[in-house]
Amino acid sequence: MKLNILCLIPGLLTASLTFAQEITGTATNLVAHAAVLTPVSQEYTFTEGPAVDRKGDVYFTDQPNDRILKWSKKRGLEVWMQPSGRANGLYFDDQGNLLACADAHNQLWKIDPQKQVTVLIERFEGKLLNGPNDLWIDPRGGIYFTDPFYKRDYWDHSEKEIEQERLYYLPPGAKAPLIMDAGYERPNGLIGTPDGKKLYVTDANGAKTYVYDIEEDGALTNRRLFVPMRSDGMTIDDQGNIYLTGDGVTVFNPAGEQILHISVPEQWTANVTFGGKKEKTLFITAMKSLYTLKMNVHGVRWNTGH
Repeated sequence: MKLNILCLIPGLLTASLTFAQEITGTATNLVAHAAVLTPVSQEYTFTEGPAVDRKGDVYFTDQPNDRILKWSKKRGLEVWMQPSGRANGLYFDDQGNLLACADAHNQLWKIDPQKQVTVLIERFEGKLLNGPNDLWIDPRGGIYFTDPFYKRDYWDHSEKEIEQERLYYLPPGAKAPLIMDAGYERPNGLIGTPDGKKLYVTDANGAKTYVYDIEEDGALTNRRLFVPMRSDGMTIDDQGNIYLTGDGVTVFNPAGEQILHISVPEQWTANVTFGGKKEKTLFITAMKSLYTLKMNVHGVRWNTGH
């Protein structure tokens, strides 16, 4: 099934400026009836890392401008933190702290509600991390994060200290991360299931997304191909569908079958999460813009009891 919808971009003087929205696939019913892709703002340089808090408010990054933005139904959009350590991927823990992949100095941060920063990790075995990119927190409070090397013009260094670009795990209460998988060309986005039993990780350069089984101690086993497609960021809904990004948003069911594609009128779609009331709005970060789309499914970060 294919839906073609013309959407007016709000806030522009030229009322005739529209873009074609295509929602295609066998599961267009995941999208709310008559919902349209809506640009919330188009004033950024490169948006990334959306994360939702318990209230349904969504935080995301504008990395080139070194800031974290916040969207809330009450206040709309506002700058929440600047500078932000060149934050990229974000994720909230159960205590309300915002964890950030802060690659200004190749660190993993914990930012409390008063915006006080604790550096959780910056080195592995004495060597500078490549640049933490994205993270997911499991039900035990352990942190999985990817550490690819994307050379930044704001770094003082230009070469890796750690040759391999790895997937790591920081167990609850631990000071040092564990290597979970070093067999990636360039690991990037990741997401886990709310029961803590499966982890999805993409290899951006290898153009594949893998899935693991998670053991009770956080160890990963049975790595297998999920889909032959890369992704930047990703999220999951309450039906277990996985949302990958890059060319718009592509949705796969748990069996790895493509069921939906949402076109986004940008050169690159970086990341996606559910937020808003009952986490029933899809928030999409794409280049200079933040978009929303009303859904019939919801996210699972704080909605696991529904």
